[in-house]
Amino acid sequence: MEISYWIFVFSILLFSLVSGSSSIDNFHQPFPIVEPDPGHTKLRLSREGLEAISRITTPISAVAVIGPYRSGKSFLLNQLLSLSCDEGFGVGHMRDTKTKGIWVWGTPLEVDIDGVRTSVFYLDTEGFESVGKSNVYDDRIFALATVMSSVLIYNLPETIREADISRLSFAVELAEEFYGRFGQDIAFEPAKLLWLIQRDFLQGKSVKEMVDEALRHVPNSDGDKNIDQVNQIRDSLAVMGDNSTAFSLPQPHLMRTKLCDLKDDDLDPMYVKKRGQLKELVASIIRPKIVQGKYLNGKEFVSFLEQILDALNKGEIPSTGSLVEVFNKGILERCLKLYSERMGKLRLPMPEQSLQDAHERSREEAMKAFEEQHFGRHHAKKSADQLDEEMKEVFKNVIMTNEYQSTRLCEALYTKCEDRMDQLQVLRLPTMAKFDAGLQQCNQSFEQECVGPSKANYEQRIMKMLGKSRSLFIKEYNQRLFNWLVAFSLVMVVIGRFIIKFILVEMAAWILFIFLETYTRMFWSAESLYYNPVWHFIVSAWETIVYSPILDLDR
Repeated sequence: MEISYWIFVFSILLFSLVSGSSSIDNFHQPFPIVEPDPGHTKLRLSREGLEAISRITTPISAVAVIGPYRSGKSFLLNQLLSLSCDEGFGVGHMRDTKTKGIWVWGTPLEVDIDGVRTSVFYLDTEGFESVGKSNVYDDRIFALATVMSSVLIYNLPETIREADISRLSFAVELAEEFYGRFGQDIAFEPAKLLWLIQRDFLQGKSVKEMVDEALRHVPNSDGDKNIDQVNQIRDSLAVMGDNSTAFSLPQPHLMRTKLCDLKDDDLDPMYVKKRGQLKELVASIIRPKIVQGKYLNGKEFVSFLEQILDALNKGEIPSTGSLVEVFNKGILERCLKLYSERMGKLRLPMPEQSLQDAHERSREEAMKAFEEQHFGRHHAKKSADQLDEEMKEVFKNVIMTNEYQSTRLCEALYTKCEDRMDQLQVLRLPTMAKFDAGLQQCNQSFEQECVGPSKANYEQRIMKMLGKSRSLFIKEYNQRLFNWLVAFSLVMVVIGRFIIKFILVEMAAWILFIFLETYTRMFWSAESLYYNPVWHFIVSAWETIVYSPILDLDR
């Protein structure tokens, strides 16, 4: 049992070592980079081909050839790369078609573009309209090739059909979403569209005339929706005219099934000449792939490809909307972070209106940053709405924090005032002036320091508490003062007779004592005493002696 266990462990380790060392020794061959899933509707990455790309450290450019099934795409790529059919991409008429998904030639061409050393990869794509595939699958292949490439060669046999124009709808959507923002960090520069028409004879209309005629608006007096849709694509492609070119290529030989066996000397001289011109044309329009303002090396290109594929596989059909979301995701996160940082710098608590104003300023700054950086024009609104919603969620949390901090602060100030009022209630020498000064100081401190949404509620509470404290103090003040004056008169009697032995002081003390204890009880009630002018005079004298800003006898 133990031996079996160790054999199992050894097998796992061996498998890990083997799988972990899957480096490719010979890159001079084609590799799949994108393959169909079992259902032949969606695409998935092939790590073998990605390894061929990710090893490149220089900026990358990609030339992709798209077109109908068995239209000579693989042979064309071998010709552009100067490869034979045996060593280059598999050609359909000589063996089983190997081009399922998207393939890459593992050895890039090294070229110098405007002083930038660039590695140019050539991509072969699975043809459209083959048996056993859905239109959605073709759309995903086309969409991916459109986004990946710097040069998109649209390889068409003989002429341009209505369906060939319809296939460009995704490229048009991409143009409308992404390609109108030059001068900024655009999502990615548009691929140069090269219309390549392979014809048996080059007489008659030029290929440019064929393209212009195919893109000419078709009258639609009956209001056919399909014609309208294709006309919209035509109009958009006409706008993209500066980003496209056309080229015609004659058939290399009448014996098409023997092409792989023929040398250049056996091919049509006109074809060989035009092939050379095509190579020069492709080389002249190649540009390094730029995404978000920077050149991509191998690893960055693979990461970019993963993003795009994930977006195109979303939903039932590939959409530019999903691509817009992918490219705007990082920008959205940065703008949300900008908003959060601005709101995080606020000193809470603060008044609600001030917080609302800060929110509006921070939101405006974040939305302005998004407007300056975002990708897409039509579909970008969804990302903008998402940013706005996420900022609202952050703002809700800030509001809750502000309410909590406001409650804490105002509660602390309220408790402090309450404690102060309790201290003033038990003054050893009761003084109304000191109580009012303490009450005023407490009220001012609360008004200045208590801020935020809880202030209104606590203002009502503290006014009620201060009012009750003052009423209670006044109620006890007169009685305590009366008792203090009685005690004071007796003390002054003792001082006048035994300490300073001054008869006038003693007599004045006796008069005060008799007045308070006898006369007031004979002629005034205890309550009426407090409204008598004589009592007011006594209170004023007491307040003056006991408390002033300079002297506080209670201390």
